[in-house]
Amino acid sequence: MSVAVGTVVEGMDAHNKVTGQSLFPGDLARPDMLHMKILFAGQPHARMDSMNTSAARSHPGVVSVFTAADVPVNEYGLIKADQPVLVGIGSNKTGGSVARFVGDQVALVVAETEEAAAEACGLIKVDWFNLPVITDPFESMKSDAPLLLPGQDTNIAKHNRLRKGDVRTVWNQCGSIVECVYETPRQEHAYLQPEAGLAYIDKDGIVTVEVAGQWAHEEQRQIAHVLGIPLDRVRVRHPAIGGAFGGREDISVQIVLALAVWRLAEQGILRPVKIVWSREESFLGHHKRHPYTIRAKWGANDQGKILAAEVELVADAGAYEYTSTKVLGNATMQCTGPYDIPNVSVDAYAVYTNNVPSGAFRGFGGPQGAFAAESQVNRLASDLGLDAVEMRRRNLLMDGSLGSFNMPMPEGVTIRQVVDACAHQARWTNKSYASPLSNHLRRGRGFACAMKNVGFSFGFPEECWAKIELHGSTEIERILLFHAGADCGQGAHTVLSQMAADACQVPLERVELRAADTSTSKNSGSASASRMTFMAGNSILGAAEVALHQWRSEERPAIGEYRFVPRQTTSLDDETGQCDPNISYGYVAQVVDVEVDTETGHVQVMDVVCADDVGLAINPQQVEGQIEGAIVQAHGYTILENFILRDGYVETPYFSNYLIPTSLDVPDSVEMVILENADPQGPWGARGMA
Repeated sequence: MSVAVGTVVEGMDAHNKVTGQSLFPGDLARPDMLHMKILFAGQPHARMDSMNTSAARSHPGVVSVFTAADVPVNEYGLIKADQPVLVGIGSNKTGGSVARFVGDQVALVVAETEEAAAEACGLIKVDWFNLPVITDPFESMKSDAPLLLPGQDTNIAKHNRLRKGDVRTVWNQCGSIVECVYETPRQEHAYLQPEAGLAYIDKDGIVTVEVAGQWAHEEQRQIAHVLGIPLDRVRVRHPAIGGAFGGREDISVQIVLALAVWRLAEQGILRPVKIVWSREESFLGHHKRHPYTIRAKWGANDQGKILAAEVELVADAGAYEYTSTKVLGNATMQCTGPYDIPNVSVDAYAVYTNNVPSGAFRGFGGPQGAFAAESQVNRLASDLGLDAVEMRRRNLLMDGSLGSFNMPMPEGVTIRQVVDACAHQARWTNKSYASPLSNHLRRGRGFACAMKNVGFSFGFPEECWAKIELHGSTEIERILLFHAGADCGQGAHTVLSQMAADACQVPLERVELRAADTSTSKNSGSASASRMTFMAGNSILGAAEVALHQWRSEERPAIGEYRFVPRQTTSLDDETGQCDPNISYGYVAQVVDVEVDTETGHVQVMDVVCADDVGLAINPQQVEGQIEGAIVQAHGYTILENFILRDGYVETPYFSNYLIPTSLDVPDSVEMVILENADPQGPWGARGMA
């Protein structure tokens, strides 16, 4: 019997956020704290020849200035340690004397006030020797292009190949062949809380960093690596997080905060250090959604069966790898859609340039690939005179279908049910309808569907740890749940508590969560890849089972720890791409009605019907919130937002010239259809869907 799962409960942090009691990183304060500002390179590609910090060091209020010479191990990176913490004189294996994009960090100024730190940053004199700037990934791919990273023999960070069947043999069997080039832009995460944090040395001498992030244990690992100290000498804690969307997947201020307090302690200065980026610094300093150029050639027979898909994808990775190789994997999967296509040829490239790095952003490469795939299906349907939904029904994957990676889909493929439910709810017809208002207003409908990976992909190791303590005498009076998962605003901590209550069959109010702290929990992985509910739920179920067994044996408190490891995915074969890419999938379909003013170009998104199979809605209200938020974010991506880089320089560093949706821009209505077809691998059948 469910006591908490599947019910709407108020978010555990809702009251404190509404009343302003929740502390976000920018709100944190400790007695006698100092303030830090960062000097960014401001150069898209240049070698540092000299740096003079004397004027900054003598500026009133300045306590210390740190440069590359103060960094023990001057390299970091989520997947590859290819970026210097601070660009400085000399060289190392990361090429630490070279700035490769405008947001590379050069020096840290710690002062009594933020104003003094900022003024001192402006006094640092740096001489740069300009190097060739490459901002076009197609130019960067050429064999004679200057190499942008040391130790590389190409600027191609990753090349994925898919070869299934033989596309060359079937084009003459196609009643329709459509070819098109699609371009998708960069996108700024635009979360409410810019990068901020507070660091200090605690009473036990532990370097402690309180910061907004998505994976506390990975941040701990990278900090320890740079400082050259053991993991247990570093603690990372996540307070309230004002949004992430993948933008906090990679390091921003975590390492430099730790470096500052660690070096200050060596000078006998045991004072906390705080930093808050301005919105302009945030635009400059963290990664963006990957821009893609996608060339697609698809063919279908006269009955609407898709016979072949040939696709080339080129992603601008920017200056460093970040998560480009993983994002490329998802785009490689999504560029052929949720369709059973017998002949597939895909070449996908992530390419280094001197642009702001690209990285994780909600969907992780999926939206770019899906945009091209769905556009191709619509073009084929139109060319063949078929209904767009019927065209999809004739090609959708099923349980056991061989996807484009030439491996059977895991059990629980429900894309057909999702498509049918969405079309039914929207009263779908494939006819645009004339506007009743005037001859310059036109209305139209669009249909799209997609699948989304749940969990890390392509052989990346997965794990999620939880600990449960049961307290009481004759009955369970209190549950302590320890879990490192981050709540970025998506409601994860509420869902974790609901699942713990349900697993132990106690009222929700008896659950106390100790979350997102490396000092109290082991690794639970990242709050990304639609994985947290799926992975955390399985770890909580395991921990509850162990704890309840001890409880029945009359151990008090009863303590259960469990490390959940799902089935292992596999990496792409170098030649064919054949692999088992993902643990599981979620499925979605949408119908959107728009009105276009043909005189002004204004697009009004009127009505949206969105169908999602979530396996089980642990908290239905939060599922609806995720859908609404995703639709608004996609609206901005498609209609409004335009992140402009010119010659490597950011030209849209403010919300005044980078426009995101407001309440006046959002769709007139969003109607949600929540399907709950249980995922055989998911906790309570739940799938990830955030």
